[in-house]
Amino acid sequence: MKVKTSITLSEDLLAAVDQRSGRFKNRSDFIEAAVRAYIEQMFREEQNARDLAIINREADRLNREAVDVLAYQVIP
Repeated sequence: MKVKTSITLSEDLLAAVDQRSGRFKNRSDFIEAAVRAYIEQMFREEQNARDLAIINREADRLNREAVDVLAYQVIP
């Protein structure tokens, strides 16, 4: 379900929306797609930050494990 809302945009931004919204039915569809893409990007960045925190927290243990595994490799 869609909800009607009102937003205020600068003239230059609205002109850019109008210029690039050709494949969309209207401004609303373009703006909805843009906001959705931005929110998805924010979600990915937040997830990447959480993953990086986990990797950094476990880095010493993971490095020790990697060194241990490398010790079993035989160089011909």
